[in-house]
Amino acid sequence: MSTVVPLGFPHPSAIEPLEAPYGEKAEHIVIDGIPQIRQRVWGLAARTDATVTFEEFIYWAKEERLIEEEENKRYIQKNPNTVGGRVSGLVRKITGKGTKELRESNANSEKEEAVAAQTAAHGRNSVDMTVTNEEWRIAARALRTSSWGTIFYLITTDILGWSGAPFVFASVGYGAGVALYVIFGLAAAFAGYNLWRVFLALDSSRFPMLSFGDPFLRIYGKKSRHFINFGQSLQQFLTVAVLINGQSLVLAQLASSKICYSAVMIIIMIIGMISGSLRALQHLGWMCNLSVWLNVVSFIIILVSCTHYEPLYEVIFNSTLIKTLEPIVTFAGQPPAQYQQQVVGFASQFGAINVMVYAYSGALLFVAFLAEMRHPMDFWKGLFIAQLFIGVVYIFFGVFVYSQWGQYSASNIGNVVNPLRLQQAGNVLGLLTGFFAIFLYFNIGMKTVYLEVFQEILHFPPITSKKGRFLWWGLGPMYWIIAFIVAAAVPNLNGLVGFVGGLFSLNFTYSFPAILYFGYIVQEAAALPGEGFDPVTGVTTRHDGGTKRWIRGFMKRPLLAGATFIYILMALATSGMGTWAAVEGLISIFGPTGTIATSFGCSTPL
Repeated sequence: MSTVVPLGFPHPSAIEPLEAPYGEKAEHIVIDGIPQIRQRVWGLAARTDATVTFEEFIYWAKEERLIEEEENKRYIQKNPNTVGGRVSGLVRKITGKGTKELRESNANSEKEEAVAAQTAAHGRNSVDMTVTNEEWRIAARALRTSSWGTIFYLITTDILGWSGAPFVFASVGYGAGVALYVIFGLAAAFAGYNLWRVFLALDSSRFPMLSFGDPFLRIYGKKSRHFINFGQSLQQFLTVAVLINGQSLVLAQLASSKICYSAVMIIIMIIGMISGSLRALQHLGWMCNLSVWLNVVSFIIILVSCTHYEPLYEVIFNSTLIKTLEPIVTFAGQPPAQYQQQVVGFASQFGAINVMVYAYSGALLFVAFLAEMRHPMDFWKGLFIAQLFIGVVYIFFGVFVYSQWGQYSASNIGNVVNPLRLQQAGNVLGLLTGFFAIFLYFNIGMKTVYLEVFQEILHFPPITSKKGRFLWWGLGPMYWIIAFIVAAAVPNLNGLVGFVGGLFSLNFTYSFPAILYFGYIVQEAAALPGEGFDPVTGVTTRHDGGTKRWIRGFMKRPLLAGATFIYILMALATSGMGTWAAVEGLISIFGPTGTIATSFGCSTPL
């Protein structure tokens, strides 16, 4: 039996003040036999509307993609110096076509600019029901200006973290190290592809997607969005704890370990609290740009050091399971137990995977990147070029340093640099870039907690209000105190990185994007004849639901759905094994033969 679900907008031609005609249409829309009358909102306020159906999201997304394609053609024709513009110009010269279309496109573009100017002059916004559909869409897409080249830069800046690569090779050897970086790089690219396809299918100006939780709401419902937002908040919080640990190591080494390690952590925590007064990311933009160049200098310092000097063995002895000085050796396969730094046996393989996954993690922000794009269809270009570049850098840096320092290639590679002056220069740069990262992740993490948990679930006031500002300033120090407690309780950088990588980064980078894609392709394939969203009445028609519908969708696309499901199981299994390995590593490193550091102690693990 068919059910009629009133989860849609009226047709664009019906966007007028809500009077009798709209009410008469709404009287014939029923849910379980009960008439429903609803008034829709557009834009940001509608992105978390759980009453909108999957079919309606898909309908408006298809309309959006068609319009974007036409706009992109006009943009390329008006900007011939872009890569796309040069290709199109070459095609026109060869075929002699496109002159008429160019004139028409320019005319349409000029019309849009005039509409935008008129809208701005009248001070209209999305709440004003007299705004036409064309005006609304132009205003809604005004900030979507990024190209795929910008996306390449954003993904590279977000993901690239090369310092742990030598440790991976020290744990598994040359062969497995290269193979794992290639395999997980391809898997990360596939996960990015999953998010891209889901975004194209469900995002529109009417229902924009801005965060990782938005697509989960549209495919699996409101509870899944809360789960993802909570997990995202927890991951970003633990990332702050990881950064506190890393910064404390650098500062303690600069101070020649003359200050109690817990006191160093408190200093880092206080500096972080001061940064909590910054609620807007624009205050941190220049820091991020500077951080890129400082990282390049640090990269060169480590390459120079490992080429001309031996590592600082004392740091290795104090922070790893290696306690004796032996000749530097390298291995094609897995190194013997005596050369393992964190944990021995099978767990060492997954310990390396955790560090690798942590380095590849970044998919958490891909939805936000896509939301900034002028033509989201081009996202794949920036994604695959960025993943290729990142993979090459990881393999090159890991192999190069491991070839020079062998089993002494620690995860905190900057702390084992010799001589002292070169190490101090690298530590100063690392301290600056680390603080930039701490400020950034605190700002994003705390904002996620406030907006998605406190404001949405606990109904706190908006962060822009007076009460919201005071609550932000009050909750910020609590955030830092808890992060300090976690960092001081587990004063081992590699162990904490492994735990966060195995439990959170691996799932957000590999499992969750594939879960989204699986739900999308199954629900799309499950549609029956006569089902779908009607933009005229705003009605979604669906003939059945529940498990039966999911099974039918799976059986209609068995190869793709089956392969994606197997990928999900493999990612979840890897996460479980990685988390187990991280816990085993922490148990080993805090055992009798492990690190000299203790929870809330004064000894520096260097």
